[in-house]
Order: sequence, then C-alpha cells, then structure tokens
Amino acid sequence: MLDFVVTALVLIVPALLVSLYLVKVKRNYTAHRNLQLALAGLLLVAVIAFEIDIRAHGGWRAIVGARESPLSAEQIETVKQTLYVHLIFAISTPLLWGATIALALNRMPKPPAPCEHSRLHKTLGWLSVIDLVLTSATGLLFYYRAFIA
Repeated sequence: MLDFVVTALVLIVPALLVSLYLVKVKRNYTAHRNLQLALAGLLLVAVIAFEIDIRAHGGWRAIVGARESPLSAEQIETVKQTLYVHLIFAISTPLLWGATIALALNRMPKPPAPCEHSRLHKTLGWLSVIDLVLTSATGLLFYYRAFIA
C-alpha cells in the first residue's frame, strides 16, 4: 500500500495539470468536474487503504525498525519532523479540496459553467492545488527519508 500511495502522490500532480488544462484552455467544465471528482475519490480510497495498512503493520516506526539497517536517533528525529510538516498539508488538503468540491457541486449550474460562484471557486481551487502539491512533495520526502535513505 505504501508504494501505491507514493505512486498516487506522483501521478496526482500531472492529473491536476490535465484538469486545469481542461477548464482553462478547453473550457470543458464537465470534464474538469468529472476528473476532479475521480481524483478526489481515488485519492480518498488510497489514503484510507494506506492508513489501514500502516496501522495493521504497527505504524511507520515498526516498518522502519524492521529494516536491515535501522535509522539512527538523529535520522528518526528528521523523519518525524518531515512527517509533522507533511501532516499539516495532508490534513488540510482533504478539508480544503472537499470544501471546494462541495461548494462547487452545490453552487455551480448543471451542467457546470461560469457563474457567480466561479471567482470563489477559482481561489479555493488554486489553494487546493497548492496544498495538494505540498502534500505530495512532503509525502515523497517523508517516504524517501523513512523508507529509502
């Protein structure tokens, strides 16, 4: 599951770029909405499965502790600090992205098109993208420091 989530974190950023291309260049609001819903759903399922799997194996410390060459106390501290920074973004992302999606589903016309809500949606959308990119970057850094380095 860990490798699956890492792969998802790598692939989510290009998929977001495709979604932005669909809405900004192609003006295909329906495809943008559908891709956003699919990405949010897939990432939610991946993260839930990951959390269940990590806890079933005793947490990240147990996995790291079972390695052939365990991390030093200093390395563990660096990994923990990286995890704490990652968690800031990992917790805020679903809240912000979820609010962005929920508001859009409630306030955007069907089929989706520019409207009064578009300005707020654009702001929330960019904040969500930034948050998700930071979640991905810090998640990959945590993965590297905890499981590869």
